[in-house]
Amino acid sequence: MKLSLKSRKSRAVFKLWLGELVLVSLAVTIAAWVRFHGDPESHIAFSQTAPLRTLLVAICTTAAMASFGLYQVHTRYNRTDLFLRLLMSFSFGGVALLVMYYVVPQTYIGRGVLAMALALAIMMVGMLRIMLQRLFEADGFKQRVLVLGAGGNADLINSRLRRRSDRHSFLLVGFLPIEGQQTVVPEPLRVGSQAGLLELTRELNVHEIVVAPDERRGGLPMEQLLACAQRGIRVTDLPDFFEREAGMIKLNVVEPSALIFSGGFDHSQPRQLNKRFFDLVAASTLLLLAWPFMLLTALCIRLESAGPVLYRQTRVGESGKAFELVKFRSMRVDAEKDGVCWAQKDDDRATRVGAFIRKVRLDELPQLFNVLRGDMSFVGPRPERPHFVDQFNRQIRYYGVRHSVKPGLTGWAQLRYPYGASVHDAEEKLKFDLFYVKNQGLTFDLMILLQTVEVVLFGRGAR
Repeated sequence: MKLSLKSRKSRAVFKLWLGELVLVSLAVTIAAWVRFHGDPESHIAFSQTAPLRTLLVAICTTAAMASFGLYQVHTRYNRTDLFLRLLMSFSFGGVALLVMYYVVPQTYIGRGVLAMALALAIMMVGMLRIMLQRLFEADGFKQRVLVLGAGGNADLINSRLRRRSDRHSFLLVGFLPIEGQQTVVPEPLRVGSQAGLLELTRELNVHEIVVAPDERRGGLPMEQLLACAQRGIRVTDLPDFFEREAGMIKLNVVEPSALIFSGGFDHSQPRQLNKRFFDLVAASTLLLLAWPFMLLTALCIRLESAGPVLYRQTRVGESGKAFELVKFRSMRVDAEKDGVCWAQKDDDRATRVGAFIRKVRLDELPQLFNVLRGDMSFVGPRPERPHFVDQFNRQIRYYGVRHSVKPGLTGWAQLRYPYGASVHDAEEKLKFDLFYVKNQGLTFDLMILLQTVEVVLFGRGAR
């Protein structure tokens, strides 16, 4: 059975992880050999549990790499950014290993071996990443894509996926106008052939056709598309192409039927059970780690200003049901004396402590109790206030679909889009929320959880 391109990308990321797992393990082995060379007794003692110790180092470092977005399918990094993320990943992975060695001394491999292994591993992984980046940036390794259509919908590919980093997996060979439909795409990007679509795909060596008409009725050459599909050329709808390449669902081109018959939106009992188990484990673990910071935050809020430490606010949850969300108070008590309004950048209603805890996301920690109580999930769309939900339901198409799952403490939209403070921002974030709702799963949740570490550490999106 032929795998979809999205499945192939996931498999490629999995193979990359396995390869780097092997590289880190090899680095530990080399470091141990160098460190214990000439000391047979120490080498024998290490060798007795070497496989387990080596695997723990590899798992911790690659997990840290995942938390810094280095296994994210939809993102590309320049060389400086790549090495910065690798340096941070291996630093945090090393700290995590030191904590593990303190808790479980039997896993200890020695400071010298660990330092040497991490230094060697970061060089090996960095070289592998650069080599693969150069290799797969070559046009010969990319899917050659022809867009059927040259109107407004087709031009979305040209405008929204215009950067080279947006096109790291495909090469756009051109736009083929559809007879009788408007043409928006600039002339240099258009292609044509008197012999027809099938012959054009042969001339341009096309691997995939993206169908992007402005009007579907009677305008598509279905027999020619069928002939192309029989020749092995992939035929993809525009919404599916955006979902695959950008990790979002384009609201203005997707039809209800495309969502209905997509095969996503998993609400099966196994999914609900593993989702709840994931929520309980993640929330409980974070609560055990974060309670000292929570006590310190509460004390600072109490010392700075009069008023409650916790702030309670009604939000809209699963199936549109309201629940009471709990946060640390970060604003003055009279912050909304003039009515409901958006939180803004450098909001002057925030207290000094409040501005800091918002930046580092400490104000969100009491929501762990919402997760344990079942009002929220650990991963999902962020819950909004009823006032804004009513507004968005009237103005934004498909907004209500995001309420088919529990809201989350973190989510795909938070990773992919900065903090929103307008209807336009809410619409942009909905593209990523719908992608999550449609493609949710335990693996996806775990990936989002790990990458949230990067958001917290670098303060992206906080307001």
